[in-house]
Amino acid sequence: MKRPYERVLLKLSGEILAGHQGFGLDLEAVAGICEEIAEVARSGVSVAMVVGGGNILRGQQAVQKGMERAQADTMGMLATVINALALQDALERLGVSTRVQTAVEMRQVAEPFIRRRAIRHLEKGRVVIFAAGTGSPYFSTDTAAALRASEIGVECLLKATKVDGIYDRDPALYPDARRLPRVTYQEALQMQLKIMDAAAFALCQENRIPIVVFDVLKQGNLRKLLLEGEQVGSLVE
Repeated sequence: MKRPYERVLLKLSGEILAGHQGFGLDLEAVAGICEEIAEVARSGVSVAMVVGGGNILRGQQAVQKGMERAQADTMGMLATVINALALQDALERLGVSTRVQTAVEMRQVAEPFIRRRAIRHLEKGRVVIFAAGTGSPYFSTDTAAALRASEIGVECLLKATKVDGIYDRDPALYPDARRLPRVTYQEALQMQLKIMDAAAFALCQENRIPIVVFDVLKQGNLRKLLLEGEQVGSLVE
């Protein structure tokens, strides 16, 4: 069976890496996710990643407590670097070659983001982990994911979540919420579905990058989606 996508970008939230702890790094959760990523990467799919930092610091919460927004966002960007290094370590221990590229320069820790170099790493079979968001405050890691996905020419943006797709309303609050297996960009806008923030969604729509929203914590989902061609989660296109 032909693989549905040859190059993808996986957007992982910091909360996913916290596991059941809800805060910090759960190294068992990180290892579990990386085992599936490693399987996909070994099969020949080019995998890039953008990781959030909400398990360490959420900028919005810091702002609500009085911190200046740009400062809080900068701290959040640095938190994503810690997560990226944890993912790198877990993947390397599984025998997968990786590179971490950061939007905020810190050469002793990782490469600076250089688009052509990132593409070359992917062509050589390395997993590229993008950290420090866009490098600028006021932009979310969702926006960073959409931006990097556009820059490196991926065929799909995978938004890894704790729910099994997109719903017409919050399933945690409404037991009768209906799961939507497939929606168009326009339908998502009209229904005000909170898939990603507006800037990220606009970038994906403009560059015709489909978005798959899926439950990354369900074992085997990544393999089914990328290696077996099964429909997993919900698709926006």
